[in-house]
Amino acid sequence: MDRVFVYWDNSNIFHEAQRFAEERNEGPNARYRVRINFENMLRLAHADRPLERALAAGSVPPELRHLWNRLDALGVDVWLFDRADPSRGEQNMPDRVLQLRMLEDALDYNGDPGIVALLTGDGAGYLEGAGFHSTLERMHRRHWRIEILSWAHSCNQRMRSWAKAHGVFVALDDFYESITFMEPSRPGHELARERRSSELDLSRRPMA
Repeated sequence: MDRVFVYWDNSNIFHEAQRFAEERNEGPNARYRVRINFENMLRLAHADRPLERALAAGSVPPELRHLWNRLDALGVDVWLFDRADPSRGEQNMPDRVLQLRMLEDALDYNGDPGIVALLTGDGAGYLEGAGFHSTLERMHRRHWRIEILSWAHSCNQRMRSWAKAHGVFVALDDFYESITFMEPSRPGHELARERRSSELDLSRRPMA
């Protein structure tokens, strides 16, 4: 089927967007002003195909929770973990939630596989038979089509090569202007203007 299942590792995607913003010379304090355009990122993931499920997991300080409300309003199941709460294991919990749901969907849709659109560059755990890469391989063996959306400069090379051989790799770098925007500088900081997101052009996006 052509239904898309989106799994979004926001911590990985956002932190690497911060680094990319600095490399692009987006002005003073670019790392702290860049934001993800959730609407365009989600659309880039499903590419106007039927969206069966969308799950996003990440961590967020309280002052940024309002940004996630936009994604929730789009029908995305959002799981947030507070960085200030060490008992929740912020570094690992979002990944585990996403991987568990991917495996659950593989079972629930056994015999009726769809398209996995995974937003992450994290390939850790593969040699131990764990992590996103191993989960994708399990789903691929059950005839799911695979698409990985990640920043080219930070995606695990083994996982990226596997995606190119068995599915699709979408470099977020190619859509940077559309999937991010820049907030203006805060009072008391060096002057920097805002930048709005450009229109998203899906004609350049490869498909599984």
